[in-house]
Amino acid sequence: MLKKFASEALGLSDIGKIIGPEDYDKTDADDYIRHEDNERIYFLIKTKADEYCFTNIAFIHVDGENAISSKRLLKRYPYSQFKISNVFLETAGRVDLDIEIKFTLGNQTYNIDVDKKQINKLNDLYKALVYISEVIHDNSVKYDMAMESLDKAVSVLHNSRVSDIQLADQYKQLTEFGFSWMKSAREQYHEKDFGAVFEKYINN
Repeated sequence: MLKKFASEALGLSDIGKIIGPEDYDKTDADDYIRHEDNERIYFLIKTKADEYCFTNIAFIHVDGENAISSKRLLKRYPYSQFKISNVFLETAGRVDLDIEIKFTLGNQTYNIDVDKKQINKLNDLYKALVYISEVIHDNSVKYDMAMESLDKAVSVLHNSRVSDIQLADQYKQLTEFGFSWMKSAREQYHEKDFGAVFEKYINN
């Protein structure tokens, strides 16, 4: 009886269970959190074989090949490198026991089944992931526009009628400015930490 209770509490049934913060330290994913870099867990789903962990800077998948094997494969997807897109939430029908959240990270698609009794918590994760995907998309558009503006400036300089010495000097100045400007644009439009988003939707 106690084993069954513990299994349900920690999400060890076939359908994923959302684990509360008080039990994060009992999961495998917690061992791979970069606490040294102020990384923290905001949402964690556990099944018999897998753990799906959402931190402020990355999605971590502790991939168990099957429920009876102790072998695990750790997969880490930083949000700054793997764009979140195609976020969907599939609610349960009358006879369904689970609900499903679906999303894409880069080229990797995830479909995670969760106990339908926990739909309110999963709704919060859905809203957070949708918001992050929108921010990443908007930042990508702004960054591309910024790069186009810099390219146009270079093109205008190329076509200007100045002496070779003046052109070389101006090109050097533009290159130095461009490097500094691109670095600034990347920092502004290449967000890495989404802790504030998770705080807004999940810990609110």
